[in-house]
Amino acid sequence: MKETLKLPLILRLTVVMLFLWLSYFILTEFRNYLYPITLGGLFAYLLYPIASYLERHKIPRILSIILSILIGITVVSALFFFIYKQMGLFLQDLPSLKIVASKNVNTIFKHLAELTGVETPLLKEQFKTFAGNLLSSSGQNFKGTFNATFQTAFAVGIMPVYIFFLLFYRNKFHDFILMVVPNQKHAIASKIIDEVNQVVVNYMTGVFIVVTILVVLNSTGFIIIGLKHALLLGVLAAIMNFIPYYGTIIGYLFPLFIAVFTMNSPQYAFLVVVQFIIVQFTENNILTPNIVGSHVSINPFMIILAITFGGFIWGLPGMFIAVPMAAVFRVLGENLPELAPIGYLLGAEGTEQHSLSRKKLARIIFRKNKKSN
Repeated sequence: MKETLKLPLILRLTVVMLFLWLSYFILTEFRNYLYPITLGGLFAYLLYPIASYLERHKIPRILSIILSILIGITVVSALFFFIYKQMGLFLQDLPSLKIVASKNVNTIFKHLAELTGVETPLLKEQFKTFAGNLLSSSGQNFKGTFNATFQTAFAVGIMPVYIFFLLFYRNKFHDFILMVVPNQKHAIASKIIDEVNQVVVNYMTGVFIVVTILVVLNSTGFIIIGLKHALLLGVLAAIMNFIPYYGTIIGYLFPLFIAVFTMNSPQYAFLVVVQFIIVQFTENNILTPNIVGSHVSINPFMIILAITFGGFIWGLPGMFIAVPMAAVFRVLGENLPELAPIGYLLGAEGTEQHSLSRKKLARIIFRKNKKSN
């Protein structure tokens, strides 16, 4: 029997740290090259069900992929056009919004003075200036952001090419991996490839469906509340849900700001908070579990860490990419013994006795009812 070389702990830790540092260096140094390819891969998974459906109906692969990409470009372009037009209406309404915001700041500080008995005129003026500047800068920054987004889209305009070739050569990539892996490992390699494909396809299509539903829910809710620019706010709040956990909170900050500073009653802010709670509950307990499913199966703490790290190295694209990448590492950890600790760390198992489930709640309620009887 061959004896494996056992390296000292400090040397193994050094190797791990060097690997992590080198990975971080590559990810940050080549970010403008790597994240368009990675995004292209994720969008290829999103469009794969369409391309596969067309291929099954006797349409050649090249034509199926081109049609799928055209559908994707049409949807994204329509969304950007809608938001851009709505932002134009928002900018036209800015002067009146700033006047209402100034009045609301005066009212808020008047009530605070009555409650506390303390007058803060300097703070009131500073807060009024802040609210006005925030409204002005928000409109201009949104406009500039979309201009910058179109410039970025032009810079990464090669992404449809990435998507096309990733879909066209998908069998070639599969065979390449099997050629690299030893023959005795082909079974596990094929299993990993199939699981990764299933996880990413389910995640991308599921999140897209959830966001589409949230567009309707958010916009309808804001219209019922009577919030100004309800359609724009509803779409922006829903799009942010591509980022788990952080997305809903970030998406509802601006509607809450609009409700507090540009509406004539505090009830609008209260209703926005109520809608946020309802939408958050619906998304976390009904939509995501039933549409995205349990395929990702990553514990919330690791998701938050992954999103934070993704945003740190690649910004907004990194936050979007983080969860499916973490899911890929979980699949690798569950199938490769040497990566089993990583799979366990990322997975949702290990705290079942402390978690709160429907069965535990049902048992608690049953015991209380039994004692009361």
